[in-house]
Amino acid sequence: MPINLDQAIIHIIINTVIIGPVLWLAGRALVGKQKTKFSDGLWIAALGTIIGEIFGYFFTGLVAAIIMMIVWLGLIKHFFDCGWVKALIIAIVAIILFIVITTILVILGFVALTAFLPKFT
Repeated sequence: MPINLDQAIIHIIINTVIIGPVLWLAGRALVGKQKTKFSDGLWIAALGTIIGEIFGYFFTGLVAAIIMMIVWLGLIKHFFDCGWVKALIIAIVAIILFIVITTILVILGFVALTAFLPKFT
C-alpha cells in the first residue's frame, strides 16, 4: 500500500494546528506556565501525529492503539516535564477541552448560519 504523502502532510498540519493549542491549554492549567510553552503543545501534536502516521502504516488494531496512547502520554510527559499520571490527566482534560471548544464552535456556526439563511414563513 503506497503512502499518500500529500494527505499525510495535510493531516500533520491540521492536527498540529488544532490539537497543539488544546494540549497547551490543558498543560498550562495542570502543570503551570513555567513548565509549558505554546511550542511544546505544537511539538507534542506534530510528533504524535508523525509517529502515529508511521506506526499506523505498519500496525493496526487494539495493540497499536495502546502503543500509540503510550507514545502520546510519553510525549506529554517529556515536553511538560511531569509524571505519567499527570500526563494522563492532561490528556483527559485536553480531550474534554477539545469537545467543549468544538461544541461551542458548532453552536456558533449554526447560529451564524441561521442568521444568514432566508426565513421561510
